[in-house]
Amino acid sequence: MKTYNVGVIGYGWAATAHIAAINSTGKARVCSILSSRPLDDAQLSAQYGGPVKSFTNLKAFLAQPDLEVVDITGYPWEHSKNAIAAANAGKHFILEKPIALTWKECLAIEAATRKNSVKTCVCFEVRYSGQFLTTKSVIDNGLLGRVHYGEVDYYHGIGPWYGQYRWNVTKKGGGSSLLSAGCHALDALLLCMGGEVESVTSLNTTSTHKDFKAYEYPTTTTSLIKFKDGRVGKCASVIDCFQPYYFHVHLVGSEGSLLDGKIHSNKIASLNKKNWSQLSIHPIDSGDVADHPYQTQFEAFFKALDEGKEMPLTSLNEALKSHRVIFAADKSAAAGGRPVKISEIPW
Repeated sequence: MKTYNVGVIGYGWAATAHIAAINSTGKARVCSILSSRPLDDAQLSAQYGGPVKSFTNLKAFLAQPDLEVVDITGYPWEHSKNAIAAANAGKHFILEKPIALTWKECLAIEAATRKNSVKTCVCFEVRYSGQFLTTKSVIDNGLLGRVHYGEVDYYHGIGPWYGQYRWNVTKKGGGSSLLSAGCHALDALLLCMGGEVESVTSLNTTSTHKDFKAYEYPTTTTSLIKFKDGRVGKCASVIDCFQPYYFHVHLVGSEGSLLDGKIHSNKIASLNKKNWSQLSIHPIDSGDVADHPYQTQFEAFFKALDEGKEMPLTSLNEALKSHRVIFAADKSAAAGGRPVKISEIPW
């Protein structure tokens, strides 16, 4: 069985989780790391159980002849530069969310991958969580009927106690509430609803608490999504809250409803219709990257590479669909809630 040589760009909090997940797949090994600061190769090799070479120069890093896959975990404002360089070097790549902080940069990355025929994986890993693999199975097996309304919301206070706070507060670093973190919820909503988006209407607001004063953009956004077939969805992205992490899911269909890890369905005769029935799933309940289902996602990516295919669920093309809606939502909020047609974000 082939084992892919992987190089990681960036050596921060996310990178440590990525490296552990990649090495645990049994299909790939992290052999090199590009960091803005010098690293100790002997220490890295001992820590990760095999030879790891460090670099501080992107060109030299990408010039490694045995490098096959690049895992991009650096700052969001560097994503487009690094992803385009990796594609132009003929390297398949894994890319942390967001793809980029502007739609123009997103399209530039897409053009580079298409030109160089490289395969991609974007870290919308929520799609590979036990909760959403189960939720999607419930939908696909018709237990909810036709889902006509859905809401998926992201509540996670990202204040001074959080690792990425120092740069996340800036427009250059975080971009918006949705780009910074709520994109996971909006992407999950689109996964559950399916179909094509027609327009987005968004409003935003901010907390008055001192811990969130440093933010250069509104920290709470709520978006209504209208689908071309008339169905409706809602996504709130709240990164200025004081509460436990909460990834809220409520789907309403013609034959039943799903609320977080609970189901009520006319399609299962034995269910107690007076109460919710509990699904046996591990919920998304943490913003810690160590708890993210990266390994499951990366296993799917390396399997797709073996087969010469685009990976299911989280290829660049799939992730671009969600980012297009995100940029439409941010445009609507910036315009005071004017409905923005998806066609206003040209692709």
